[in-house]
Amino acid sequence: MSSVLSSNDEHGLSFSPINMFTTAVSNHAGLRVYSDTRPHNWKIADLQKGLILVFKGTEIVGEGTGFGLPVLVCSDETYFSGTSRVYLSRYGSRWIIRKEFVMDRISRNKFRNVNLENRTARSFFAYLASLYQKHSKFRFLSFKKFTGEISIGTTFLKAEPLGKVIVTFTIDRQRILVKADFSHLKRERIRGIFMLNEQGSRFFRKYVDSQEISLTDEEIGAWNGTNAEWTSLIDPQSGFGFRLWRLGGCVLRRGREFLKDSLDWVGLDYEVNPKNASLEYVIEILGV
Repeated sequence: MSSVLSSNDEHGLSFSPINMFTTAVSNHAGLRVYSDTRPHNWKIADLQKGLILVFKGTEIVGEGTGFGLPVLVCSDETYFSGTSRVYLSRYGSRWIIRKEFVMDRISRNKFRNVNLENRTARSFFAYLASLYQKHSKFRFLSFKKFTGEISIGTTFLKAEPLGKVIVTFTIDRQRILVKADFSHLKRERIRGIFMLNEQGSRFFRKYVDSQEISLTDEEIGAWNGTNAEWTSLIDPQSGFGFRLWRLGGCVLRRGREFLKDSLDWVGLDYEVNPKNASLEYVIEILGV
């Protein structure tokens, strides 16, 4: 994809610390970032988020992680971020956001008071389990017939940090260049790296890709790989959406889950070679 944003050399730019920032990408749409774990939705309320989409003044991330959220898989644990620092700069007409994700949370899933750490519930972690033998689950998807009859909770415990991932978002009109720097991690423990790009499933209900595959709602699947050159998620009513491209050396996956008051995410996620020191990719905002 040669026509997208070129990388900016951040050397010499002046970054200021911020707690929250929103920028418009059109008259109706914007992007938002927080230094804390807002918007505190459901099971991942205590985890950091990436860039959050805003449409007509409303955050439409649901229980998604936002754009550009790193997850690290080790042999014994899966690490998330509960702490961050966010900095802002401007380069001409471009906003540059640098978010430093401290990888300091590990997951613990409980069904009532029973630890479920060694049970597989979400296909995302079923896949990780087959690769890495031991894992901690990111989300627990209950059987729908038990919805409202059982109590399921997920906690993310604070742990000794595995380092930090520095993610830089360069926003230029309707395109976002995402640069993830993995060089500040304790890499000897890492078996897998994932960059999640998720928003709300009740808004982005349609998947379309370069292979002319079109899927809606549950048809999107839980976490399926794709060989398409590009993939997109769209709101069928407004046409608003976003697109990502396949990258060499990475696996691109689509996924969606919705369970009332519990799960609400849809995304296009990259599985990254754990030997990579960095990753760059572009997100294009559509229909604005």
